[in-house]
Amino acid sequence: MSETSGTGSPLVEEHFSDQEKYYTLVILTFVYIFNFVDRQVLSILQEGIKADLGLSDTQLGLLSGLSFALFYVSFGIPIARFADKSSRRNIVAAAIGTWSFMTAMCGLAQNFWHLLGARIGVGIGEAGGSPPAHSMISDLFPPEQRATALAFYSTGINFGVLLGFVIGGIVNDIYGWRLVFFIVGIPGIVMALLVRFTLREPPRGMSENKVVNAEAPPFRDVFRLLRSRKSFRHMSVAAGLHAFVGYGVTTWIASFLIRTYDLQGTSEIGIWLGLISGTAGATGTFFGGYLADKLGKKDKRWYMWVSAWATIISVPLLLVVFLLNNYYLALSIYLIPAFFSSMYLGPTLAMTHGIVSLRMRALASAILFFVLNLIGLGMGPFMTGFLSDQLIPQFGAESLRYALVCLVFVYLWSGVHYLIAAKTLREDLANAPA
Repeated sequence: MSETSGTGSPLVEEHFSDQEKYYTLVILTFVYIFNFVDRQVLSILQEGIKADLGLSDTQLGLLSGLSFALFYVSFGIPIARFADKSSRRNIVAAAIGTWSFMTAMCGLAQNFWHLLGARIGVGIGEAGGSPPAHSMISDLFPPEQRATALAFYSTGINFGVLLGFVIGGIVNDIYGWRLVFFIVGIPGIVMALLVRFTLREPPRGMSENKVVNAEAPPFRDVFRLLRSRKSFRHMSVAAGLHAFVGYGVTTWIASFLIRTYDLQGTSEIGIWLGLISGTAGATGTFFGGYLADKLGKKDKRWYMWVSAWATIISVPLLLVVFLLNNYYLALSIYLIPAFFSSMYLGPTLAMTHGIVSLRMRALASAILFFVLNLIGLGMGPFMTGFLSDQLIPQFGAESLRYALVCLVFVYLWSGVHYLIAAKTLREDLANAPA
């Protein structure tokens, strides 16, 4: 494999104007918003689905977590490998069309197995979304701006959760949960056409002014490289443990508030949780990347330190939220951990791309997301639901509260891995392939 420097001409200006760079970033962020609307809308609907289809908390955890994640991560790596060799734009367009169609099909489910099959389809489609988009963004924005750009893209998580909670909560109260899946699924098919016909594929290596003459390396070479980097081993586990808590909380917090405070309907809680995610969560996601880029100019270890301390700070704040018995005070305090707990993703993605070569980026993202989603999305919602069922004999209707309290302490474990990753990060960046 060889990657040679270009002529020194400013490839960004030659191929992409600033307006086109930012347009591409914004459109890809909208794709990510649709990704998380379709992924997370189930969490605001699950009390109604549970009643209609007669499901347990464990089954709900399987639908929103493990079954979805297994197919998401299984298809993510081969799709990312293909993205390192072919048009990333076309893969993103096909992916959003697939997951949007399967989301709409969730509205036709008549039992647990129908809904499980549709959710598996959503997971397969979403596997083709983020790794190709990450790779495109890294080719558009240079290393010193990359964490900020990837953090901006990652705000799609927060705005997607916002729209999922708000749209899902309001439409569910008026028309029921089935129509929600059609309303959030069908517009994604239009977005797929927008991606396919208005975005251009950025040249690989554009942001570093390099010309890539090599073929994409085989999976085993990328895997061996990442496995050999101690910083990646620890930051990937840290991100997975972080997501274990994050997905568990996001999936179950609406049910927790509905059960604990005997709320009637989903409109009000959907609006509250959506606004918290869309304001505090999105601000924290962007600020995490921006702060890491600023502080990282002096010492690259700040990319991991920002992620570590923001994660650790979230622990006592979330414990207060789940142990209070005041609805509005709990929601008000939830704004603060929603901000801090969102700061980790931009720095983690930027450093993952920093320790690999240009043709490895989509696959490196997929491997990171394999770990993150298998631990986080796969196990977080499922284990929370399972623990809630197991605690019923001891805590009765309060079982979900104490399941979430137990979940929060995993953030401490995540923070420790980020601190360990910081120790070898500078060395691993210096030894990145040319």
